[in-house]
Amino acid sequence: MSFFSQQPFDIRLEWGSHAVELLAQDVDCIIIVDVMSFSSCVSLAAGRGAKIYPYPWKDTSAEAYADRLGAVTASGTRRFAGQGYSLSPASLANIAPGTKLVLPSPNGSALAFSARDSGAAVFCGGLRNLSATAASCKAYSRILVVAGGERWPDGSLRPALEDWLAAGGIVSLLSGRTPSPEAQAAAAAYRALEPSALRQCSSARELIERGFSADVDLCLAVDADESACRLRGDHFIRV
Repeated sequence: MSFFSQQPFDIRLEWGSHAVELLAQDVDCIIIVDVMSFSSCVSLAAGRGAKIYPYPWKDTSAEAYADRLGAVTASGTRRFAGQGYSLSPASLANIAPGTKLVLPSPNGSALAFSARDSGAAVFCGGLRNLSATAASCKAYSRILVVAGGERWPDGSLRPALEDWLAAGGIVSLLSGRTPSPEAQAAAAAYRALEPSALRQCSSARELIERGFSADVDLCLAVDADESACRLRGDHFIRV
């Protein structure tokens, strides 16, 4: 698999779970990018002093996991009304400092959960904390940026434009390095397309049609948060 590893380059970029499974052992730093909505949820909540525990399965095991941690569990169904938290970033806008929240999702959360034992520093990046993420990761010599993507109805990976562009935005701020062609292409796309144009991408249109336009606004707010989010053991905190 060495020809897929992008080993000659300081900054590498690849998609989904296979990127973590096959490439994580050869880097010092992993950046998980899942703009709509895991990365945005983590940035919002951690920025307000909460601790976010990634978990890959949206079933009763998430509640059992939260019980062991003394944490609360976000609903696996996106919503921004009613009690509790969910994968809607808007539901986390007023989360209390110190809250311990298990955030289950099959995309970004599953990737972060998988990356915990890689030996690399793990960050969660998106548009909301683009500059802070790049600044925190400059100290590392070998960086893997993982674009999370979304899912087709059959569960297979759907490459998502917003994740590729946010990953490229982070790459573009890591100056003085040698990015792989994959990373260079994403950075060029970020420079060529205004983030506001992402309101018309497939993921944004889906959320808007479902009534979650407020989430889209939060997810596309570039550098709205001043802190990076790093995995400390089993949870993300602001750094």
